[in-house]
Amino acid sequence: MTFELKHACGCRGIDMHTHIVPSDFPACLGAKIPRDWPSMAPAHACHRHVMIDDKVYRTVADLCWDTPKRIADMDTQRIAVQAISPMPELLSYWMSAQDALPLLQYLNGVIAGMVDASAGRMTGLGAVPLQQVDLAIRELEQLMKTPGFAGVEIGSNINGVPIGAPQFDAFFEAAEALGAAVFVHALRPAGKERLVGPPQLVQALGYPTDVGLAAASVITANLPVRRPKLRIAFSHGGGTLASLLPRLEQAGKVFAPLRETLHAAPSEQARTLFYDALVFDDATLRHLIGLYGDTQLMLGTDYPFAFRESQPVATVEAMGLAESTVERLVYRNAQTFLGIV
Repeated sequence: MTFELKHACGCRGIDMHTHIVPSDFPACLGAKIPRDWPSMAPAHACHRHVMIDDKVYRTVADLCWDTPKRIADMDTQRIAVQAISPMPELLSYWMSAQDALPLLQYLNGVIAGMVDASAGRMTGLGAVPLQQVDLAIRELEQLMKTPGFAGVEIGSNINGVPIGAPQFDAFFEAAEALGAAVFVHALRPAGKERLVGPPQLVQALGYPTDVGLAAASVITANLPVRRPKLRIAFSHGGGTLASLLPRLEQAGKVFAPLRETLHAAPSEQARTLFYDALVFDDATLRHLIGLYGDTQLMLGTDYPFAFRESQPVATVEAMGLAESTVERLVYRNAQTFLGIV
């Protein structure tokens, strides 16, 4: 996939973590309407309510679907290219695969249209029904034949099953063979019932916890060793993985069953994965650079939602890092991950 990295207005960043929501959803594309089928309802001004199960899941602005408005924001953020993926709740793993497939194909069509309208400023990370692996592989194959797609977004768990579980290995084998980038985003995290406070704590605390466990499952499954050409990235800086790694490393030395299971040291495997830099803290980002290497981290904002990094390029540039490291974090690593040349 080839893109012209635009430098107009100082734009050079690649934001690999942004989301879209369609302006509307079809009433249904299958034989029946699944219980969790999403819809849109009027809200206020340029906003709409995403309705799931007849409840407001999230109120979103037209930045979720308006390509020209997104590009105007990209210019102010000095972002040359956005990788756009569905709002994670729309991945719909809890539907039957046959019910979810037409919804995901519709989402992929919306992404393809936005990419086409962006004149090279966007690339797509589509959706597949990973609750049925063979169907997900067929959709991935079709997706990677479609102009404008770099790969897919998947959830941190599939109906509670970690992505490192053996049943998903065929999917990752296909992704490796097809050269598809895989972006792992937190979804319906474990342990949310133990949070004390308002629902937004699921995003603040539950998401990074689940992403950390997802990344750890990939490592304990030895996926980076077995699929060395697979490009897989984790949202929110890999979540809690940075804190889990030393314990996992030590456990591999202490417990023989774990030592025999691991094909390479956890820290070594972790340094072959990709991560976004969405951690909201310079000291934490410096720690991740030291832990994973400056070749594995990329800009990610969670645009256009309110809980996001608003000036990603400026934030990295202000950290006083070596220019080569700044270039890697701002665009070079994302070029490698997304296959942008």
